[in-house]
Order: sequence, then C-alpha cells, then structure tokens
Amino acid sequence: MSEIVKADKAYTEWIESISKRFRQSQIKAAVKANNEMIRFYWNLGKDMDLKKSEYDWGSHFYSRISEDLKKELPEVKSFSPRNLLYMHQFFRLFPDAGITHQVVAQLESSESTQQPVAQLNEKELIFLIPWGHITQIIDKCRDDDKKALFYIKKTLENNWSRAVLLNFLDTDLYERQGKAITNFRLTLPEDQSDLAQQMTKDPYCFDFLTLQQKYNEKELKDALMNKAEKFLMELGTGFALMGREVRLEVGDTEKYLDMLFYNTRRHCYVVVEVKAVDFDSSFAGQLGTYVVAVNHQIKTELDNPTIGLLICKGMDKVEAQYALESTSQPLGISSYELSKLVPDDFKGSMPTIEEIEAELADVTGTDSDGKGGQDA
Repeated sequence: MSEIVKADKAYTEWIESISKRFRQSQIKAAVKANNEMIRFYWNLGKDMDLKKSEYDWGSHFYSRISEDLKKELPEVKSFSPRNLLYMHQFFRLFPDAGITHQVVAQLESSESTQQPVAQLNEKELIFLIPWGHITQIIDKCRDDDKKALFYIKKTLENNWSRAVLLNFLDTDLYERQGKAITNFRLTLPEDQSDLAQQMTKDPYCFDFLTLQQKYNEKELKDALMNKAEKFLMELGTGFALMGREVRLEVGDTEKYLDMLFYNTRRHCYVVVEVKAVDFDSSFAGQLGTYVVAVNHQIKTELDNPTIGLLICKGMDKVEAQYALESTSQPLGISSYELSKLVPDDFKGSMPTIEEIEAELADVTGTDSDGKGGQDA
C-alpha cells in the first residue's frame, strides 16, 4: 500500500512540475513576443525619423504611412496615424536604446522571469513593458527620458497594471519619490540610508479619501484604514501593515503607535504617525520615543533599525530640519494632500423618505398622509 502511495505522490509531483514548466514557458513566450513587437515599433520609429528628415510631408506624414501600410497589411490594426506618432515619439524619447536581444536571452536562460530590474541593462528595459503602458508614459513624460525610465522601472519592479501606472502618473510620483525631509544619512549606515530615503514621498497623495472640510485626526486615520489597500499602495512596495493603535509600555506609561508597518525590502519596522495639523517640533520627540520603544520591544537581531515617518497636514521645512538634527533616531517628515473635501453640512445624494414625501406634498398640494392640503 505504501508503494502505491509513494507512486501516487511521485506522479502528482511530476504533473505539478509539468504544469509549472508550462506556465513558465507561457510567460517567457509572452515576454519574448512583447519584446519583439516593442522592438519593431522602436525600429519603425527610427525609420520614420529618418524619412521625415528626407521628405517634407507636413502634417500628412503619419496618415500617408498609415494608408500605405494598411494596404500592404490589411489585417494589422497597429498602424493608425496616432499609433505611428507614438512609435516615432518612442524612438525619439530613447534614441540610444540597445538593439541587442540581451534581456530576452537572459530571460530564456533563467528559470524565472522575475530577475531584479537593477541587474538588467537600463536601455533594454524599455522593451519589456506592454505598448499600452508605454503610450501612457509618453503622454505624461513627453521628452523627459529620465522620468519615463523611472516609470518603466517601477512598472517592472511592481508589476503595475495600466490603471495603477496611470494613477501614479497622475499623482506625479516621480516628483514626490524620496523627497521627504529626513536625517537618514546621519542616523543610518551608508548602505541603508539611500534605500530608506527612496521609501519616502513628499507630499503623500491621499486623493483616494473623501473627508469633510473640518475633519479631525481620528477621522483621517479611520479613513486611511478604511482604504488600507490604497494607503499601502501610496506608501509604496514592500509595506505590510502590522497594526493600528499598537500598545507599548514605556516605563509606567502606555503608548499607542498610530500605525506600525514592516518594510520587506529594507527589512525594518516603520512607525507611521499621521497628524491632521501642521508640523510641530514636539512631534519629532514623540515619534523618536516610539522608534526606540519598537527597537527594544519588537525588533529582532535580524531586522534593520526601525525608522519613523511623520505625515502632517503641512510643515515649515526649516523647522522640520532643525527638529531632525536634534534627534539621534532615523526619522522622516512629509506632508499630505487631499482633494476630495466636502462641505461640513453636506448631505448624501439620496434623499430620505420624509424628504421625498415633503417634496411630493409641495407639488401635489397634499399632506404626507394623502389628504388635501387646503380646507374644504
């Protein structure tokens, strides 16, 4: 009986290995096909760049090429004038991109397609994301190749869908990334400070929240937890929520951390305090105490030093910098932005039953009980 069980187990593992290899082959084939097509678009953009300098076709340049290509390849839907313009812009954005097949070769020789982006040639990365992503990046980045490459890298690192990419393009992630005021260079080892800095943003974009104009701190924190998935996305890749209002004993007193996260990329705890008011220097002292407490009570020898992140409604950057220089704990200070504020007396869009009855009574001249509104 045991031999049968062993045979069944071996057979099951064999079937699972075939399934795994098939999926890996599918992924590699899709990556290779996408890579080849994006390269074709880049090369066509290069050709158009040369042709446009040779012939004075004016504004009908792309229309003429589109019509002629559709005659030759009627089944292909990729040669609209607008798409041809994107191909030309794509080449002009990255004119020095490599023409080798280095990345595809690396992917084919690897057991997994999940190679670290940092190990790949930057000029080859542009061929690895879908064309729909590229056109969105072109629309938002125009002639800024560094900005465009930033979003390409982020897409590859985080496997962003087109919708997620568009969200970060719309909220200007490139301009916000790593911009918090921090003391990391003074308080963290050199090999950790740059990575910690890149974890931060300024300002944080909380446009996914809808709050009344006179919101308080509890309402802000509740709203962030109610939208925890979007909050984590805004914080960035690698953040895992460990708890809210985390209780710690400091001497004879109890302290409650607003939010405690763990960053899997930097392998450290991150204490996040959110304030619905402008920065005050006393906040840095409070956050520093929380960071020390986490280091003593929660952090293990396997974890890097805990950092603190303070997100305020606004701040005076000089005051913030002075406050950070006065502490030995690694802290960062950022602001946040909200766009969906509603009036304090705002009512829901759906009227109550009583309001509907009152409106009907006004129109028909009847009371809410159905009787005439006038004396007989």
